[in-house]
Amino acid sequence: MKTTSVTLVPEVSVGGETLAPAITLAAATIRQYCRQLRLPTIASQFESLAEAAVREGQSHLLYMDALLAAEVEERERHAVEQRLREAKLPRLKTLDGFDFAQMPHLSATQLRYLAQGSYIERGEPVLFLGDCGTGKTHLATGLCVAACQQKKRVRFTTAAGLVNDLVEAQQHNQLSRALARWSRYDLIAIDEVGYVPLVEVGAELLFQVISERAEKAAVIITSNLPFSEWTQVFTNPRLCKAILDRLTDRAHIFETGTESYRFKRTLEKRRQYPKPSQP
Repeated sequence: MKTTSVTLVPEVSVGGETLAPAITLAAATIRQYCRQLRLPTIASQFESLAEAAVREGQSHLLYMDALLAAEVEERERHAVEQRLREAKLPRLKTLDGFDFAQMPHLSATQLRYLAQGSYIERGEPVLFLGDCGTGKTHLATGLCVAACQQKKRVRFTTAAGLVNDLVEAQQHNQLSRALARWSRYDLIAIDEVGYVPLVEVGAELLFQVISERAEKAAVIITSNLPFSEWTQVFTNPRLCKAILDRLTDRAHIFETGTESYRFKRTLEKRRQYPKPSQP
């Protein structure tokens, strides 16, 4: 392929000086190439990075390295943002934002190790059991955020929301498509298992999702009930046993306790209020 070389005239643009016509044309051509190749970060930064390279006496290779690194970094950021949007998290919370000092019985080391994502690769369940306000949803969300940062496909839902989605799909003869859609996620977090008893058809549909992922794809479950009380949610004893059998196999189980972290935080804030002055 024949290439055309351009000899640049001395007036190189550095520090805001007027560009030579040939350089102006070259810059416009580079922007056009970037549009065609979909390289928006290079298009927006190649001139400023070129000026920095001239000032610092960098080689062509170092300049190209910095330019491509900027493009890759921006694409990585957009990819993570897209994963976070698709996950439909209730709130954006991380493990770093969790106050483990208030929950000394929880292993911060183990949870941070899980956040590295190996449990997703192995398809291992993670279960958080405890009363309301003990941080179950925060911890589940934190693991979901970490997975999104690794560009995994993640979906957060409540048990009731998932069941409603599947029941509606079944009513429209779209159940197979809905199950296939849920199976494509690398990680599913099902929140609030146990808050609402499930009718048998809903329990059976939820079992299908959990059973399909067993030993193949990761799932996170939060529940306010100990395992011994799950028959309140899954009223069919055999179905309940089958669900627990699949969820507890190779699972990472965390008991968050009974003392509400939110209630404790509220009490601490109240103690910080100035006391009314005595008459």
